[in-house]
Amino acid sequence: MPFLRSDDAEIFYEIRGNGPPVVLLHPFPSDHEFWHPVATALDARYRLVLPDLRGHGDSEIGEGPALMQKHASDVARVLDAEGIRKAAFVGCSIGGYILFEFWRRFRGRVASLALCDTRPQADNAEARANRLKAADAVLEQGTEPFIESMIPKLMGRTTVATRPDLVAGARAMMRKMSAEDISQVQRGMAERPDAVADLKTINVPTLIAIGEEDVLSTVADGELMRQNIAGSQLKVIPKAGHYAPWEQPELVGTVLRQFLDTVVA
Repeated sequence: MPFLRSDDAEIFYEIRGNGPPVVLLHPFPSDHEFWHPVATALDARYRLVLPDLRGHGDSEIGEGPALMQKHASDVARVLDAEGIRKAAFVGCSIGGYILFEFWRRFRGRVASLALCDTRPQADNAEARANRLKAADAVLEQGTEPFIESMIPKLMGRTTVATRPDLVAGARAMMRKMSAEDISQVQRGMAERPDAVADLKTINVPTLIAIGEEDVLSTVADGELMRQNIAGSQLKVIPKAGHYAPWEQPELVGTVLRQFLDTVVA
């Protein structure tokens, strides 16, 4: 399980399988284990690169807010460390935000994109204020109130009602983050640039997957991306929320495998 130094943070990542490289970027607040249930559909054919984003899992937060530019540089350094010039990329939630930044800075390294439960819009004034308020509150109150407040936002109503095991697993990943980690990652997301104008520049094969019950990145957000990314396809994942790959791993794994098998040489 390798670690590498990226500027002011040590970044952890896992490698699974062999074949063409596929980088999977997990959502906030979780870690690389988010992708394990999906990885079983992919690692027989692909070399999976699963980083813990800075401030998540076993990766350090570094100094100050975890800006998208920092995350994108971390990902590029992981690729360099593994001798990967170009890869397919999958990003969920903040993983998608990072991929928009990665595309702006390193598009020559992107063979294809799969954008899961993410949105291109920056936070509006109200959302940014709420995010910064939450960043302050977690330092004062600790992580448990924050985690409990996030469960119904991150998990679809079907999952919350019927799969306590998945809720417990997500909660366990969230608890690996410290209050400082959560606060600085939130501050970094509050500062992320708007990516709507960048969508029309994306000229690689692109899959968009959105949980039918996602209240944070809605099906309408997915449709906005589909309309602006030439040739892209949108898949709506039933009975799933913002953590759709965690909630419906067999279906998402199948969708990703079918997409990758058609676009990866």
